[in-house]
Amino acid sequence: MSSLKFNIEKKHEGIKLSDYLKDEAGLSSRLIRKSLREQRVIVNREAKRARYILQEGDELIVKMGSGETQDIAPENISIDVVYEDEDILVVNKPPFMVVHPTRSHQSGTLANAVTYYFRNRGDDTIIRLVNRLDRDTSGLVVIAKSQYAHMAMAKKMISDSIEKTYIAIVEGEFEGEGTIDAPIGRPSEDSLMRCVMEDGQRAITHYKVLASNKDMSAVRVILETGRTHQIRVHMKHMGHTIIGDTLYGSESDVIGRQALHAYKLKFNTIRDNNPLELVANLPGDLETLVKHI
Repeated sequence: MSSLKFNIEKKHEGIKLSDYLKDEAGLSSRLIRKSLREQRVIVNREAKRARYILQEGDELIVKMGSGETQDIAPENISIDVVYEDEDILVVNKPPFMVVHPTRSHQSGTLANAVTYYFRNRGDDTIIRLVNRLDRDTSGLVVIAKSQYAHMAMAKKMISDSIEKTYIAIVEGEFEGEGTIDAPIGRPSEDSLMRCVMEDGQRAITHYKVLASNKDMSAVRVILETGRTHQIRVHMKHMGHTIIGDTLYGSESDVIGRQALHAYKLKFNTIRDNNPLELVANLPGDLETLVKHI
């Protein structure tokens, strides 16, 4: 069971426990109420109530175990762990793997594999996805290990304090670098596709061409915003559809999926604010394509 630990300093003496948890620890009101109700807020080895007044030198511990259950069957599927600490697990998802079970994909998902990874070491952590990738997109997926960690990472996502870099292989010869600032929306409520449209949500994509020939180009993409299908839509808008993207383009005879990989994440750790730079190596199919450019 993970936990948050705080040593109360002189400047926080006299503050009500619930106020400290919200204003200093950054917990949500809902999580605070739940933790207090379940007696998981411990001061000097004793469970305390919301109105407890903190004193200098108090040792405050918030136990993050929630008692929640999740109906995801553990499956012994190998995962590529890129990074792990007490708050998050980051894995390199292979292509052709669904992230979370759906009606049509009840097994063989990343969530099934990660559940096994946790259970196999006696860990009852449930799966809280911080980001998701399409089935055919490979690369970095972040899983939070607690409600607190999920909330903290979600705040980073919303505030754009996580830098997300992708590698895409696109159709045709492409040169240079630049920024695409073009709003994205859904043409109709039942449409799976998105498109650039005037009344869409603002979407900003920075790109740099890494290699190019007459048939295809390798492009590094950094997302400033995170709209659904943003890279796929913006590349199509530029006249360079991602190779193998059957939703926005056509099938490819050189790769059996969309040539898109979530390559790098840069952010600071939750507890000590240390900088992290995580990289997921290109899978074999994309590595082969890049060698031919």
